Amino acid sequence: MSTSTAPAPVAAGAGAAPTLRRLHLARSGFALVWAVLLFVAASGTASGTGSGVAVPTAVLLVLYPVVDVVAALVDARSSRVGALLVGNVVVSAVTAVALAVAVTSGVPAVLRVWGVWAVVAGLVQLAVALRRRRMRGHGAMIASGALSVLAGASFVLAASAPGAGVAPVAGYALLGGAFFLVSALRLGRAGQGARGAATVA
Repeated sequence: MSTSTAPAPVAAGAGAAPTLRRLHLARSGFALVWAVLLFVAASGTASGTGSGVAVPTAVLLVLYPVVDVVAALVDARSSRVGALLVGNVVVSAVTAVALAVAVTSGVPAVLRVWGVWAVVAGLVQLAVALRRRRMRGHGAMIASGALSVLAGASFVLAASAPGAGVAPVAGYALLGGAFFLVSALRLGRAGQGARGAATVA
């Protein structure tokens, strides 16, 4: 008698798993490509206060939070933590505008804006992941959110260092992409487990 009800928590948690898995895979792939392009473009990036940032690098820097806005909107459509994700949309949209201004001032300004965003976005990601902690794959998101906060603080501090560059931002994106990939793989296993439980039931 209990076999029909026992799988319910798994199924409930796995209901959003396919969408999240596709989203996390897409974000992982984007982060990898974006980081490589930023590494290449960064060779033409000037450093120092008031020096500005090369156009290809500036475009890439503004693009990243724009993609984050789109991803958060997709996630919010099928999520029970929509309010948090809507907050993330607002923060990332404001960041995109702030970066568009910061790139005209130089790398230090970019690092300060990016650092503040990484801290705030990391806290939001941490809150969302904790709400979803019973789902597979969100241990990686909890770690990612916590590390984002630390990385953001380091960017703000690095902005004052002589010869500051944007290469660490590419490394930040690569690490985030790796966490998204781990989460996607574990979410895939969760989906397989839910299908197996439904078959048994």
